[in-house]
Amino acid sequence: MDFSKIELFNGIGPASCRDMMVCFGAEFASYRAGQLICDFSDDRRRRVGVMRSGRATMTRTDINGNETLLEEIGEGDIFGEILCFCGGTADYVKLTCDEDCEVVFLKYDQITKRCEKACEHHSRLVANLFELMAKKALALSERIQLLSRRTTREKLLYYFSLQCGTAGEFTLTMSHTRLAEYLCVDRSAMVREMKRLSDDGAVVFDGKKVRLPCSE
Repeated sequence: MDFSKIELFNGIGPASCRDMMVCFGAEFASYRAGQLICDFSDDRRRRVGVMRSGRATMTRTDINGNETLLEEIGEGDIFGEILCFCGGTADYVKLTCDEDCEVVFLKYDQITKRCEKACEHHSRLVANLFELMAKKALALSERIQLLSRRTTREKLLYYFSLQCGTAGEFTLTMSHTRLAEYLCVDRSAMVREMKRLSDDGAVVFDGKKVRLPCSE
């Protein structure tokens, strides 16, 4: 995989990316579908993970055993305790493979410490990391806004609006079961509401594609 195509390595050439794999003590690992990649609630090694291939799901389980889907991690995405804002809570946060995955872990302390060679690409990577943390914070704010919607219809419309963005459409990668878990709603009620949205012309469903006519 060309690491220069991953957001964390924006502006850093392939040769420099390879050098940084050594500097940051990169660890390459493979996991099978259903395997646990990491437990953020007890990850003392402080690593940033990069998904080289595959897809995984991050979930949070509260003290009462209620599980909430936080986000899906796909090829090129990054993850880590420092990026999911879960430190200091009693909740159990984990990342589990939906399919076979290949991951590379980079030591967080190696990324943030002062580079002895004052490498320009090292400084660029740190800047990229803080930018990604800002995006994660924004995504967390949007998630709070989503869950604050009172009805299933409002949650669906808000979620579709976020995903469509300026393009006006997007491809839904989640199953209905997974989407209901993400929205924290009843699956059957959600499916019925999606049909009503389609009948009302508020949302157009074409297979996995979702389009908002009002954005045209």
